[in-house]
Amino acid sequence: MQDFQSFLAPAKINLFLHITGQRADGYHTLQSVFQQLDFYDTVYLKPTQTGEIKRVNDISNVPASSDLCVRAALALKQATGCAQGVEIALEKRIPIGGGLGGGSSDAATVLLALNHLWNLNLSRAELMQIGLTLGADVPIFIFGQNAWAEGIGEQLTPITLPTRYYLVLTPNVHVSTRNIFANSTLTKDTKPLKMADFSRDESLNLSSVIFRNDLEAVVCKEFPAVATTLEWLSQYSQVGFGSARMSGSGSSVFLAVNSKQRADELLALKPDYTTGFVAKGIVKHPHVELAL
Repeated sequence: MQDFQSFLAPAKINLFLHITGQRADGYHTLQSVFQQLDFYDTVYLKPTQTGEIKRVNDISNVPASSDLCVRAALALKQATGCAQGVEIALEKRIPIGGGLGGGSSDAATVLLALNHLWNLNLSRAELMQIGLTLGADVPIFIFGQNAWAEGIGEQLTPITLPTRYYLVLTPNVHVSTRNIFANSTLTKDTKPLKMADFSRDESLNLSSVIFRNDLEAVVCKEFPAVATTLEWLSQYSQVGFGSARMSGSGSSVFLAVNSKQRADELLALKPDYTTGFVAKGIVKHPHVELAL
């Protein structure tokens, strides 16, 4: 796109997700580990002097008024009083509503990129605070590295993860995060654990039953296609790489494997009712350097 600069927005998976409580304001407290992947949406930005925030392409089922890219630019403009504007185009690859953080990642990339393009020089902490007003998953992408998360997802500690390939499958169902968290059968009192527990080799292999996704049982009951996809993927689990898991509130599920070749082989066998991709875990966000 002429005169537009391109920026990548990576997907994420939750290697586990525990719901440890619920605050008085309704937000749920959690523990999780976020692993970013080399599978990306692409955000195109062209700064303008009009002061207007404008999305210039259509995205199915995502009106511009609710697009997190647009909302992120508006939030940054409001927080800083910046007089500049921007034209935004978005190329979506990350499945919408899959629990892979696509919208949050897009918003984070807009904040990081405009911090640079608008010469705002906000710190990473300041950008994360703005990001939190847009959604609990936005700060992890601004944080810029894989993390152990607590609170509502905003308390982040860097964590070192083994480099792995993942097969990610998404059945053709739309899971409402709000409805899953409102489900009366959801476990909300999982005992908090320590990062050191996860960092032990046996837990890092994702084979420990201690670490799970508390939302998975609820989603599988309401959406049999997710349960069926997990069952299909689980038959290919490898020793030391753990079983198939659901990411976030679904509907995407993933399996860690020992090579890209193996992931590609399984992708070719995937059920017809799913879409899928192969991705490698990454250590750093591709634009981590755009904030200090």
